[in-house]
Amino acid sequence: MCLAVPGRIEELLVEDDVPMARVAFCGVLRRVCLAHVPDAVVGDYVLVHVGFALSRIDEVEARRTLELLAELGELEASMSGELDSTVHDGGGT
Repeated sequence: MCLAVPGRIEELLVEDDVPMARVAFCGVLRRVCLAHVPDAVVGDYVLVHVGFALSRIDEVEARRTLELLAELGELEASMSGELDSTVHDGGGT
């Protein structure tokens, strides 16, 4: 499954004439391409998938999505000891 994760634009950049930004994800900064949302500005929240901002979202929706993702992570962690080793091959999901 692929997810788009919300992040907050901290700084606008241009690399080889491509609009880019430094985007914060729970305190971690990553460079993200803004070609699909060229009107985004510092302080905006964007949904990011594999290094590309796909759309702008408001702060309330960004926070709600981050809370849901955190809950899913807690659920996954709580279930990790219950997996049958013959089913789970140890590979990434």
